[in-house]
Amino acid sequence: MNSTSSTAKRPSTISLARFWRWEASGILVALVALIVLLAIMTDSFLSAYNISTVARQAAFVGLVALGQTLVLMVGGIDLSVGASAGLSAIVGSIMLTQWGVNPWLVIPLTMCFGLLLGSINGIFVAGLGLNPFIVTLATWEIFAGMTLVITGGYPVRPLGEAFGVFGKGAIFGIPVPVVIFLASGLILIWVLRQTRFGRNIFALGGNRDAAVLAGIRVRWVEFATFALAGMFAALAGILYASRMDAGQPSVGEGWLMGAITAAILGGTSLRGGQGSIIGTILGALLLAALANGTVLLNVSGFWQRVIVGLVVLVAVLVDLLRRRGN
Repeated sequence: MNSTSSTAKRPSTISLARFWRWEASGILVALVALIVLLAIMTDSFLSAYNISTVARQAAFVGLVALGQTLVLMVGGIDLSVGASAGLSAIVGSIMLTQWGVNPWLVIPLTMCFGLLLGSINGIFVAGLGLNPFIVTLATWEIFAGMTLVITGGYPVRPLGEAFGVFGKGAIFGIPVPVVIFLASGLILIWVLRQTRFGRNIFALGGNRDAAVLAGIRVRWVEFATFALAGMFAALAGILYASRMDAGQPSVGEGWLMGAITAAILGGTSLRGGQGSIIGTILGALLLAALANGTVLLNVSGFWQRVIVGLVVLVAVLVDLLRRRGN
């Protein structure tokens, strides 16, 4: 009896082991610890207004990170997402202010434009077999340059109160960008778990040769992930423009690093084949909370960049250790 009881695993032990095997377990623990620490060190971090601010900021970078997660899962990378967000925000703002497009149509049309930008990357990477790092580095410069050519460096404004509801409004007290961010995450979770396309993403990232032998249309899957990354970047860009009541040429400049970091912290591997949408959402929230906490603690903006850089290094190290452990 004693021997049997000693060898049998307790349910709590099994549950804990399953939790730590989950890709997003580490980021969840880190997020909770950061929230508790900032709540102790500051008086206003847990205020309703500040929580809303953190969630809204996480939504913009988080939307970009969702698309980046898909690209990373197939073993690629998209360096142009920030520039795609900026160019899409400008085009969407011009639709609204100069072309007279209905405010309710601006967002879906801007998403289609972002889908087109992402498709350009997909054609070169999936269609022609070029290196995604080089391709998206080039398109990053092209998209950013086009933004400056179109605007001359000046913002496109004003966008009007009717359009501002998408960036400034709230649904049952939850900011609209946050609602869109979480809804997008839920859709992607369903796609990855319940559809053939989602399973093909994991298969392609895990072993490209095996995916080809299994009859998966690897080029189409790879193309689609880049196209979706452009679409999510465009959605983030136009929502931010709505928030600021202007299409700023600088939109998305700092989003690339945050998007990649959020995805990696959330359990997405740089080598593909592994990823977690829930983890990416938590990663975006952690980065937003970290940035907000440094402001509340009066940490210099210069040090904020140092902290973010250190977080990136930690994220890459965690990814390496995770791969070795597996």
